[in-house]
Amino acid sequence: MGKAQVQLISEEGLRHDGRRPDELRPVRMQVGVLYNADGSALVEFGRTRVLAAVYGPREPVQKYMVLPDRAVLRVRYHMAPFSTSERKSPAPSRREIELSKVIREALEPVLLTEYFPRTMIDVFIEVLQADGGTRTASVTAASLALADAGIPMKALVGGVAVGKVNGVLVLDVDEVEDSAGEADMPVAAAPDIGLITLFQLNGVLTRDEVRKAMDMALKAINRIVDMEKEALRAKYD
Repeated sequence: MGKAQVQLISEEGLRHDGRRPDELRPVRMQVGVLYNADGSALVEFGRTRVLAAVYGPREPVQKYMVLPDRAVLRVRYHMAPFSTSERKSPAPSRREIELSKVIREALEPVLLTEYFPRTMIDVFIEVLQADGGTRTASVTAASLALADAGIPMKALVGGVAVGKVNGVLVLDVDEVEDSAGEADMPVAAAPDIGLITLFQLNGVLTRDEVRKAMDMALKAINRIVDMEKEALRAKYD
């Protein structure tokens, strides 16, 4: 991400894909897509597609990994070799290892892991197509998959990124805006309990811009969490 070199905001105030600055990409969610998993979800934000699968709570093979008072949450974030225009190595990269930790920390505050001491909950996230916002889409997909698995949670978590393009704050940045933009601020939250579980900033924003960007993100996350609830209801309807 660097200084914008192309005009991504039109004179009419529309983005390169026709969206308004505060508009999400088309969002699609589905749960129960993998029959061999305890819980699963497919989430799409525009052309970004993420699949999450949950296994557990289960007894770990390696006993030294257990905790006596709660379950251990493990998250593996991985981008499929075909998910980007340039084929990537299937081996986990440093970025994937880092994002696995970031996503785990965004989910742990809402999970009631104390109900399952001495067990393991595994979350596997596979990015099938990457077009910006994969970490926040992954948090959303993992939250849905955990709920589908019946893991007790205080609330659902949703995520979205706010960027700055040609000096304008824009919601739910795609790959073009992320690459050419001036800033990128991923946020995840559980609005039902008023908790922000992820806040990162790449680039530079003023204090007022951070406040405005956070307001944009939280309003969008409210809508995203409502979509999560609808997806869960749709499975049982």
